[in-house]
Amino acid sequence: MLFKNLFSIFAKDIGVDLGTANSLVYEKNRGIICREPSIIAVNLKTGQILSFGDEAKRMVGRTPAHIVAVRPLINGVISDFEATQEMLRHLLRRAGGGAGLISGFARVVIGTPFGLTEVERKAVEDAALSAGAVKVYLIDAPLVAALGAGLPIAEPTANLIVDIGGGTTEIAVISMGGIVRAKSLKIAGDKLNEDIIRFIKEEFKLVIGEPTAEELKIAIGSALASGSKLELAIRGRSFSSGLPQEIVVEDSQVRMAIKRSLMSIIEAIREVIEITPPELVGDILKQGVHLCGGGSLLRNIDKLIERETNVSTSVIDDPMTAVARGAGIIVEDLKKYASLLNSVSQPREIKLT
Repeated sequence: MLFKNLFSIFAKDIGVDLGTANSLVYEKNRGIICREPSIIAVNLKTGQILSFGDEAKRMVGRTPAHIVAVRPLINGVISDFEATQEMLRHLLRRAGGGAGLISGFARVVIGTPFGLTEVERKAVEDAALSAGAVKVYLIDAPLVAALGAGLPIAEPTANLIVDIGGGTTEIAVISMGGIVRAKSLKIAGDKLNEDIIRFIKEEFKLVIGEPTAEELKIAIGSALASGSKLELAIRGRSFSSGLPQEIVVEDSQVRMAIKRSLMSIIEAIREVIEITPPELVGDILKQGVHLCGGGSLLRNIDKLIERETNVSTSVIDDPMTAVARGAGIIVEDLKKYASLLNSVSQPREIKLT
């Protein structure tokens, strides 16, 4: 009883959107307290962690050979366990006010890509436990995103959510608190950046990095023409001479670069709808498609999906924080959502001695 009382006093309930591109942390009674790029900078000579998040992102493509700025997750899956562990420890420390979690008392809800293998889920769980959590719940990100979007996921009606993140696009039909049909696609924001880099190299014979491609995508990228011509001057290295060069890129050229990947996402949405039970398909036609994630901010992507699927499509409010807000709703009342947690994953508890 004494232990339970102490736990209730010192425990911190935390929700984490562990994304390929960005990670967000929600703390009970405080809201979203941290939003940073999922990047970590490491000194290869000493093994020292130099920086996280925004500071590490500014180092991408600008470091000497012995310092690397890397993403610990690729396509939503841990590719570097130790780096992921350090990143999670950094994020959880933020929830502890910078001084670390009090004796490791923390229950953590983490949104993960749909369809992870048991080995991949175990890696995320172990990384969180090693970073200081005492109890970890892993929940499929589309389910949490739908909750964060305010959709009626507990009702017997279809909610089609499309989460276009950095490494993966998650498409799911949700009804009665569970995922009925879903598909995870390794085509998302990072793939669009790669498409732009390849297009610029082939079309202009210019080599650019991911930050420049990201800038192009955000500044002038679009899924459909909007009527006004956009253009942006960028700099890179000439493929032929090896010298610096500046070119002007138009929005139509960016659309051309990313068209194939966007159509792959739309085809995946079609596939999910095709295998959904007929009664729920009728609900989808009525309720529409709901977009979230950073990729949903691409201009007119909702209009393109609506045109290609004949289903009304909309971007939810504040789409980049949907998973974090959904995890936050859960951590604000863990008892209320206990069945939801247990239906998706069996948490492991570490007893303190």
